[in-house]
Amino acid sequence: MDTWAADFLAHEAESLLTRLDRVPPLALSEVMVPAANISKPAQLAIEHHLAQGREDLRERIARYRRWLLSAQGRRALVAEAQRRFTLIRLRFNAVLTQFDLFADALSQRSERNNGVWLSGLDALASDALALGGHFERPPVVCYLDRGVGAAIRRARTRLPGGGTNPVAIIRVPRERMIGSGVASSLVHEVGHQAAAILGLVDSLRPVLRDRTARAMSREKIAWQCFERWISEIVADFWSVARLGVTSTVGLMGVVSLPRAFVFRLNLDDPHPFPWIRVKLSCSLGRQLYPHPQWDRLSAPWEGFYPLRGLETRTMALLRDMESQLPEFAELLIDHEPDSLGGKALIDVLDVENRLPRRLRGYFTQWVKNPGAMYRAAPTLVFAVLGQRRADGAISPTQESETLARILVHWALKGSLEQGGSTARKTISYLTPKILNV
Repeated sequence: MDTWAADFLAHEAESLLTRLDRVPPLALSEVMVPAANISKPAQLAIEHHLAQGREDLRERIARYRRWLLSAQGRRALVAEAQRRFTLIRLRFNAVLTQFDLFADALSQRSERNNGVWLSGLDALASDALALGGHFERPPVVCYLDRGVGAAIRRARTRLPGGGTNPVAIIRVPRERMIGSGVASSLVHEVGHQAAAILGLVDSLRPVLRDRTARAMSREKIAWQCFERWISEIVADFWSVARLGVTSTVGLMGVVSLPRAFVFRLNLDDPHPFPWIRVKLSCSLGRQLYPHPQWDRLSAPWEGFYPLRGLETRTMALLRDMESQLPEFAELLIDHEPDSLGGKALIDVLDVENRLPRRLRGYFTQWVKNPGAMYRAAPTLVFAVLGQRRADGAISPTQESETLARILVHWALKGSLEQGGSTARKTISYLTPKILNV
């Protein structure tokens, strides 16, 4: 190999090492108040993953440099040496991409108010993922972004450039901050993570295919669509099960789009088209929490987007789909995946505490004793406030102000709860001082 070429590539490899050493741990590069920080398990998981990536790259560079100096390397063609270097450089850029992925999610933690609120949303997401010990929850990190839809990069999935994502990263729409609708979007994404851990989509598909095979001709397309959309439907179900009517009202806010989009049936899209998606959410709610409120939501939705004006064939298709929703909702709720040891989904979710009368009862208690709300589970708090908002009992302003305070409380609690009894006393002292409760 040409001496100059070998020296050039050796220096380029050394340069990669030098620049790699300039990439600090996230704990040394992100500036935020302690209450805005991500959870300790999330921070440790991310730092461990990034440290492993950097160490692996250092070893690859060291092996490459030793190869260059070896007899085999000196005899090799320059093209072979360049090929090996470019592969290492691609890995270097993958390590930086993964660093930036987590850094971008954490950079907002230094923003006034937003950083602390995001820490509170982490607590909400973690609670939404709790399932009574049926699986170990991965850490969750939330961040804000533009647009109307949320998204998740699930934990235990492949990252760009290789490796497994150590935490679930959830993108929350900035336009939803702060109202109960943010919980609808966030818990839907949590539902994707839960469904993946429990294997719900894979266990439901054979059931739906069997039902499709038994369907009458007019019903078949509905059941084929339900199977096509099942990953998104399961996430919507998780949101309704955790939040009650808060989920459906929030969904209506997200999918309130121009009429052409609301009725656009695209079988390449894993999402149900908006008109039927809201109807399905109401049907799930009606099965889980029987109450006239679901009819009161469904009827205005048809008023917002009436079927008149659609082609007769399209209108008939929508009515056929709608007619199958009760049976489909019952099938989903009563599904018994192997991962739950023979239990149905309805058996492992806290459905009793999301009944409308229970939610209204909690609100009455909290009016008399506001401190009790701050001790309640985050999903329950959003379910209660969303229920009262849907009832017209509180205004959007009251809802937003209350949620802003309680997100701060959850963030503060999360930052101090590792400190034992002293920290708990500190939380109980600071809460009324800061939040005026």
